[in-house]
Amino acid sequence: MDTIKFSDIFKSNFLEKTTSFSLIDSIIGLVVAFFIGLFIYAVYKKTFNGVIYSHSFNISLLIMTMATALVIMGISSNVLLSLGMVGALSIVRFRTPIKDPMDLVYIFWAIVSGILCGAGFIPLVIIGAVLIGLVLLVFVNKITVENPYLLIVKYEEERANAEVERIIATQTKKFALKSKSIMQNEEIETTYEIRVKQNDAQLMDELTKVTGVKSAIMLSYDGNFTA
Repeated sequence: MDTIKFSDIFKSNFLEKTTSFSLIDSIIGLVVAFFIGLFIYAVYKKTFNGVIYSHSFNISLLIMTMATALVIMGISSNVLLSLGMVGALSIVRFRTPIKDPMDLVYIFWAIVSGILCGAGFIPLVIIGAVLIGLVLLVFVNKITVENPYLLIVKYEEERANAEVERIIATQTKKFALKSKSIMQNEEIETTYEIRVKQNDAQLMDELTKVTGVKSAIMLSYDGNFTA
């Protein structure tokens, strides 16, 4: 029969777990996660080209990097804790809608960086952050993509269609007919995808002067069209 020693009564699992991890490694991982998150913060602020810049979202990227690293450090040495953490995080639901796909890229970047920092892959996360940051800075700020426009023209007579397309062909770099519909009052509405030249005001001015044209509207869009 095993005998219970007096010293076993005062043993603490909490103290044993506290001494089982390296404090220096944890501090290094969190410090690196902070600077990587700060780098992500700076790149996001530099490359943002949306309508309204959200400072709180950018700060959340920094905190997300550090928090993810902290979680990985906690579960890396304990299998039961890792299973419990997976179960706890599975009930979390994020309700905030993400409108810009690039925001998802930054969220994923912050999470991956936090995982690598928590796992101790410091050189890998630094190299990856530098390369990803350079790619974003080059492709977002330096390379400009010419977005097309939607030109919606309404006219009453079919014969005005030939004159409208002639003006569009001469005043634009490229155009394509996307849709053509006839209304109940026999008005015709055509939608073109166009890429304008320098002076788009001249195009609109000439279209409105065509006999039979009731209105001409030009809208900017991202290239996705649903007829």
